[in-house]
This record gives sequence, structure tokens and C-alpha cells, in this order.
Amino acid sequence: MTHTRAALVALLEEHGLTPSRALGQNFVVDANTVRRIARLSGVTTGDEVLEIGAGLGSLTLALVETGAHVTAMEVDRHLLGPLRAVVEPVGVRVHHADALVADYTSILTGPTTVVANLPYNVATPLVLHLLETQPLITRMLVMVQREVGERFAAHAGDDAYGAVSLRVQYYGDARVVGKVGPNVFVPRPKVESALVEIVRRESVRVDPAVVGEEELFTVVRTSFGQRRKMLRRSLHEWASEGVFERAGVDETRRPEELTLEEFARLAAAR
Repeated sequence: MTHTRAALVALLEEHGLTPSRALGQNFVVDANTVRRIARLSGVTTGDEVLEIGAGLGSLTLALVETGAHVTAMEVDRHLLGPLRAVVEPVGVRVHHADALVADYTSILTGPTTVVANLPYNVATPLVLHLLETQPLITRMLVMVQREVGERFAAHAGDDAYGAVSLRVQYYGDARVVGKVGPNVFVPRPKVESALVEIVRRESVRVDPAVVGEEELFTVVRTSFGQRRKMLRRSLHEWASEGVFERAGVDETRRPEELTLEEFARLAAAR
């Protein structure tokens, strides 16, 4: 039911289209890959699914096969005609919208899983935007550049760990659930991709009554602004007298060694 490489290339040619480099378009053209993504998304009959960046519908069709109610979002107006021709006959609603500014109140009807193949330049801001603003999105399975995926899922001590990792942890639990090679895309990218699952927590990981979000992420951002320096250096201007002792955090540690809870103790102790 989903596109083959030949079918997708033919669809592009039929409509006089070429993948947009400006939009970071790389279309998946392998049936096994899109069905694997649909399976890893965990959606089943009756679930609500929003696919962001539906392209020409390869993954969309695989999601339809799960029995879920699928809604597709696409920002590229040139793709809307062929996308609608492919997916609307199988019951998919298509929205022409930019996911970073879309009106989700008119799109989401209940708890929803987002599935998306995201280009490098939009992956981080979009995932954080959805976590921060759309509580009805309870789960995501996103395909992103491998380094970005590792950053989303990193924990204290990992090479990829940073402020983005902590932002994701504040709202949900993330893990890399698979890798995807470049040969399943048209055009073929120069990088590997990762499949990342993010499950929203019922409540944020740090109680706002203990320390506010703004205060918490001020110390996170300040620390990682000089990530290779010890905390006493990177937080020199931020820290009040005795803050490290009150928080129970050694000032000689580096930011990539601290958990979210330890950053919260620092913020609360200031």
C-alpha cells in the first residue's frame, strides 16, 4: 500500500516536483522502513495520530495500515495536491500548516501520538515547542539526524548531554529506539538518522512549587554556556554566597555531570 522508490520518483516527476533543500526534504522510499516506524510508534486501531511533514504520504499510508485515525500536516504547498490525492481516499485529513505556528486547537481532538520525519534545522525547536505547549500530544516518535536524536535521549555523563537533553527530560522520557541508514531516502542524505521515542510525563519532572521553570532553566543555560568549565567558573556571576553548599553540589563538577534534580537543587538554593 505504501510507496516504492520507483512510485515516489514517478510521483515527483508527474507533478514536476523536486525535493526542497531549503525545507530539508528527504522522502522515505522503503516500505519496510515506514512500516517499522509505524510499528515502533505503538499506535493501533482507533488511536489518534498526527504525522508532521507528511511529504508524499509514504509513512502516512503505513500509519493508516495500523487502523489509527491519521491526520497529516504539510508545510510545502507544492506537495499538497499529490499528498491529498494519495492519502485522502484512505481517510486521512490533511492540514496545510507550519508545525511551529500551527493552531493545534483546530487539529487535535484528544490524546495524540505525533509521528514525524524531521529535517535537521527544525527538529529541536519543534520537539521542544510541542512538549512545552501541547499537552494533548502524549507521545512522539520522531526520525531525526542521529546526533540530534542522541541529544534528545542523553543523560548525565553522556557525550551528547546538554541543555536540550534536560529540557526534554523536564517534560518526558526519551530513548533512541532505532537507527535508519541514508539509503532509504530520496534524495540520499549524508548522515544517519535515529528514531527517538518521547513519552510525556503526567507532570513535569521538577515540582514548580519547589523551583520555577524559569529559574531552573536559567541555571541550566548558564552552566552549559561554558560546559567544559567547572561550575564555580561557569556560574560565577549567577551563584550567591554558599549556594553550592546549600544545594549539596560540588562546585568543581562540570555541567554535563549534573542531573536535572541537581540543577533544580542549585536553582532552589540560590
